Amino acid sequence: MTLAQFESLVRASWGADTCDPADLADWHPENPSRGQCGVTALVLHDFFGGDLMLGEVLVESAKVGYHYWNRFGGRMEVDLTREQFRPDEHVSAGHAVVRPDGPPRRCREQYETLRDRVLTKLTEAALTDPA
Repeated sequence: MTLAQFESLVRASWGADTCDPADLADWHPENPSRGQCGVTALVLHDFFGGDLMLGEVLVESAKVGYHYWNRFGGRMEVDLTREQFRPDEHVSAGHAVVRPDGPPRRCREQYETLRDRVLTKLTEAALTDPA
């Protein structure tokens, strides 16, 4: 499966129930990636490895949150939730962070829901296209 195909499965799996509770008030179907960065980056890491990247979300010069994405091969950055930000929100340059062992402490339920949905969609895709 290509990363583009995997991206499609992930995007089809987002919902209010996979959104970070801190962003839930801003989540809506017209902006489904809002609040999905942490869980999405973890699910990509589960399947593809690489580095977890972390940056700060800034409005003007004030930090208003954090943003996660992935880096592969030390250079290729993949951010499946990049379009979630409003025009006044900017993400700082990121740095790689070490993923702690075990399930995430924050948003564990959201992560498990997203991961399970993606796994279900992968299984369905394999059953419909066994090649």
